[in-house]
Parts: sequence; C-alpha cells; structure tokens
Amino acid sequence: MGIESLVVFIIVGAIAGWLAGLIVKGYGFGLLGNIVVGIVGAFVAGLLFPYIGISLSSGIAGAIIHSTIGAVILLVLVRLIKQA
Repeated sequence: MGIESLVVFIIVGAIAGWLAGLIVKGYGFGLLGNIVVGIVGAFVAGLLFPYIGISLSSGIAGAIIHSTIGAVILLVLVRLIKQA
C-alpha cells in the first residue's frame, strides 16, 4: 500500500465516521475517533454486505457510503450494548 492509498484510506475513514456521528445523534469522537469509527465501519460493512447481497459502486463515493453505513451499524450496536 502506497502513501497515497493510506492518505485516501484515512480521509475516507474520517468522512465516514463524521457522517455516522451526524446520523446517530450523540456520538462525536473527534478526528482520530472518527477515523477509527469509519475504518471499523468499513470492515463491518465489508463483512455484512456480501451476506445480504448488497454491492455498492466503486470509487471514493462508494467507499464513503459503504464505510458510513458500516459505521452507523457500529454506533447503533455500541448504543444498544451501552443501554443493556
């Protein structure tokens, strides 16, 4: 993985984590936290989407949408676990 890919990876994670924080109210983690939430969200979506047959477009926009959906799922699960 080149340095350019790593920078894009971090930027997509930051945007996805920020968007997920806006969608799931009450979760703001700062820049580093948003990057982590976005990257973990991309991993979660990467595991779940093939099982349910969802395929998103490629490119930066597709990666942001994919990561955001996964991050929202992650934040909702964290909220459910905290309430239990």
